[in-house]
Amino acid sequence: MSIITLHRSKFFQTLIRERQVRFGFSVTLIVVLFALLGPLFAPQNATALVGFTYGTVDQNALLGYDYIGHDVWSRLLHGGQSIIWMSVAASFIALLIGSALGLLAALAKKKTDQFITWLTDIFMAFPDLILVLLIVSMLGRDPWLIVVTVSIAFIPAVIRLARGVALNIVEQEYVETAKILGFSKLYILFREILPNMLTPLLIHLGVMLTWAVGMLSGLAFLGYGVAPPAADWGLMINENRAGLLIQPWAVLAPVLLIALFALGTNVLAEGVGRAAARIEEK
Repeated sequence: MSIITLHRSKFFQTLIRERQVRFGFSVTLIVVLFALLGPLFAPQNATALVGFTYGTVDQNALLGYDYIGHDVWSRLLHGGQSIIWMSVAASFIALLIGSALGLLAALAKKKTDQFITWLTDIFMAFPDLILVLLIVSMLGRDPWLIVVTVSIAFIPAVIRLARGVALNIVEQEYVETAKILGFSKLYILFREILPNMLTPLLIHLGVMLTWAVGMLSGLAFLGYGVAPPAADWGLMINENRAGLLIQPWAVLAPVLLIALFALGTNVLAEGVGRAAARIEEK
């Protein structure tokens, strides 16, 4: 049986003891809470013009003013929600659809497997960012459209992972035993196969969150993400890059938060992987 099925309490105990898991979870949680609760503590409206262009730090603006006089601190507090929810939504959509198609490829007939694999190879031939830019430039920059587009870019990798893991699992003795005992296909799928796939898929989810925040920030920087005057960390970098030497906080503050979120999710995913490997060794 899977790590999570047979050693659930042991697995979570190992997770808690893993230093990388604690560090990655703490950093990720801090950034997420900052993004979600930030608007409640913002002293100014995100779109209010309250200062001079590239104004320096003063008593009314902890991080100074941006390229047209917005309070940088207020826009920073407002700007995390979009990138966080879009990253999480794109990653989960890719995980659900990719896992389902990967399972279908592994368990279905040969022609279905070949078709899904062929389609996956075609999409993986395109670099993710180029594919997303192509779709967004043609269809628009609505937030949900961007989320779906980013998830489409991630789905092929999830399909290959899920298919590979599922092909290995269906050959295991406990699956063959369940078939011999007469359990239904749905029972075998949900009680024997899926639990064994959770660990690698969850690790990949953490990696996708890192990819998603980088891609969404890049889209906003290139002008294909959240549209101004809305506050967004990636958009803030693009808007204020011309004044980097005059007012660096307008660029450095969102860069730091994006980097921390990417670092936290990446370290968390790696820590979960290490914990899973230790359980398997035992």
